Amino acid sequence: MRALTRSIDLPHATAMVAGTIIGASIFVQPSEVSRAVPGFGGMLLVWIAAGALTWFGASICAELSSAFPQTGGVYVFVRQVLAPAAGFLWGWAMFWSMHSGIIAAIAVVFSRYAAKVVPAGDAGIRGMSVGAIVALSAVNYMGVRLGSAVQAGLTVIKVFAIAILLAVLFGAGASHLPALSAGVGARGFLRAVVAGLFAFGGWHMVTYAAEETGDPRRTIPRALMLGTAIVVVVYLALNAAYLLVLPLDRVLTSSSIAADAASAVAGPAAATAISVLVAISALGAMSGIILAGPRVYYAMACDGLFFGWMAAVHPRFRTPYRAIIAQAIWSSVLVLTGTYRSLFTRVVYTEWIFFGALALGVMRMRRSPDYRPTFRAWGFPIAPLLFTAGCAAIVANQIATEPIESATGLALAAAGVPVYYYWSRAAAARGRRLTRGAVDARG
Repeated sequence: MRALTRSIDLPHATAMVAGTIIGASIFVQPSEVSRAVPGFGGMLLVWIAAGALTWFGASICAELSSAFPQTGGVYVFVRQVLAPAAGFLWGWAMFWSMHSGIIAAIAVVFSRYAAKVVPAGDAGIRGMSVGAIVALSAVNYMGVRLGSAVQAGLTVIKVFAIAILLAVLFGAGASHLPALSAGVGARGFLRAVVAGLFAFGGWHMVTYAAEETGDPRRTIPRALMLGTAIVVVVYLALNAAYLLVLPLDRVLTSSSIAADAASAVAGPAAATAISVLVAISALGAMSGIILAGPRVYYAMACDGLFFGWMAAVHPRFRTPYRAIIAQAIWSSVLVLTGTYRSLFTRVVYTEWIFFGALALGVMRMRRSPDYRPTFRAWGFPIAPLLFTAGCAAIVANQIATEPIESATGLALAAAGVPVYYYWSRAAAARGRRLTRGAVDARG
């Protein structure tokens, strides 16, 4: 029985979108983009293109959330728009690799930057990573209101710190003013956009908690659009600031670009402040991801397509507490064993296959008289086609650069197919038994 409470409002939902997207990558390595497009104008154009594609993707998700405002978000969308089996494979890959793997990866990023302030060895970093997962999982265990409030608080701190960083960088003036235009090849531009899109990842996670959101048909679309817009502005401003205070060759080789830019303006002591900012940013992203995932596993369990005990709702806190515990345990195992690296890098690109298919699926759904979203994505049919092309570029780039790893990732996801048929047949059998029991009782 579904017994979740609606405690997420527009500010909290918007904070979840912005806070989940803005992780550590924008502070650490935009150099991946600049190496593919070595010029000020070209680099900003890449971030504009990646932001626009993200905006289109978020608007498609916003439309689907207004049509299917149910717990589980993308799992529900994929099930409704594509096929029930595809929805299961999304959730299957989420739990065993994609979602749990990114929680583990971000936890390690947090601990590594925290260790720059409070020195710790490898064992200490792993311990801090598990501690962060457990602490944020405990917060979300004790209620979605508390979990979303912590997420909002971390996002406010993060955005405020970014505003201070931007004020410092822009306030120092342009030490290096690169040319606005530079030769940009089509292949390099595409590679850079793919790298940029990864930095925008996580925008869809607010949809997972639809049944805990007040007026989800309106709140989630508005949060997606507003949160994505905030991130696009922040990313453009940060990248412009990096290029204004650092020479281009330094940008191309930097692996900690925010720290390098701050050090160039405020001296070496600024590196500590940047480490704190990255650690807080990683915590904020992890908080939103930890909140989101269990709602998918809960929805799948309610549909009879996952471990049945994950459908349990805490009698006091009204949260899917067993799903939260299971996610925390598995993510911690991935941290302690280090296997999150291979799992995450092999499987994370597969989510873009689903995103592209959803964009095409919405075009088909709009022809159905039974499809009645209260929000409609903009730019049809050009925007979904461009977004699908972007998704295809990510997948093609991954397959071309790492064919063996890509095949392994697809195999990991496909391993859920026989599990789906087993669980779906078991659920159907239970349904038939319940029906016969009801008939006998009336008879």
